Amino acid sequence: MECVIYQKRTGECEQIDCRQEDAGCEVTMDRLAGLKTDEFAWIRMYEPDQKELQRLGGYLKLHPLAIEDAVQAHQRPKQERYGDVLAVAVKTLWFVERTADVETGEVMIFLGPSFALTVRHGANDPTVEAARRLAQQPDMARLGPVGVLHAVTDVIVDAYAEAAAQVRTDLTELERCVFSPARDDLTEQIYSLKREVVEFRDAIQPLVPVIQPFTTAGNDWPRQVAPYFRDVADHLTRTDTEVRAMDDLLASVLDAHLAKVGTWQNDDMRRISAWAAIFAIPTMVAGIYGMNFAHMPELDWRYGYPCALAVMALGAGLLYRAFRRNGWL
Repeated sequence: MECVIYQKRTGECEQIDCRQEDAGCEVTMDRLAGLKTDEFAWIRMYEPDQKELQRLGGYLKLHPLAIEDAVQAHQRPKQERYGDVLAVAVKTLWFVERTADVETGEVMIFLGPSFALTVRHGANDPTVEAARRLAQQPDMARLGPVGVLHAVTDVIVDAYAEAAAQVRTDLTELERCVFSPARDDLTEQIYSLKREVVEFRDAIQPLVPVIQPFTTAGNDWPRQVAPYFRDVADHLTRTDTEVRAMDDLLASVLDAHLAKVGTWQNDDMRRISAWAAIFAIPTMVAGIYGMNFAHMPELDWRYGYPCALAVMALGAGLLYRAFRRNGWL
């Protein structure tokens, strides 16, 4: 657990030492009890257990359902209001270059009159960068807890854009391989990347209607915060559009690859059929003369054997030339 106290008037922050294993929650609650009217607290927690979050949630008057969602995670992006507390669930997302996988986590953000509480699940921690931005922009800290919401969502949406660019790079390389002359079966790679894009889409698409209400001045927030959320919504919408386009393009790439595999199979069948037809003529002639009947033409002819070989070679040669001209060989 981490806790930072911000001064709304100056934007200055004070780090509270609440890392004690047994007394961290008590230290935090004692400091929250002494908050002044021009102060607000930002509490950051990483995968807390039920008991710890219930104790803090009871003090902050969080709804039991909100506490349950924060502990269990695996929520769709959403926003819920419980009295004076706004709860916002956001999916974190990052691209693992080594395995070309899209990994997801979750951040639950609670905003109250004098506090912001973030509960994080997953390896990626957007709150560190958000805290750095708040330190560099005291004007955002002066906006109160809503400044924390903006900073965290802005960092997460920026990470979406970075992950989308890396997925786009992999998709471009996959397209190049699909339409190259090499005969490689890329079905598994295409399907794997499409599965990652679907996971990406499921994380980002539901967040668009969640962020959209924050872009208007109709909330009980300072009016100057609306342009900041409009900027976040614009970046989010642009990334969502790009992810949708990549999903559609991957479907087209998969169809094109399957069509190309079908073409390879047709080419192979044509070659096999052409060679079978070429060898059919020698097989037919040899089969006829191999029946060993007593009375067959040219059996006693001196040039019968060379003539039979010549007929075989001529027939096979004519078929080879015809197939070659038509592109079957």
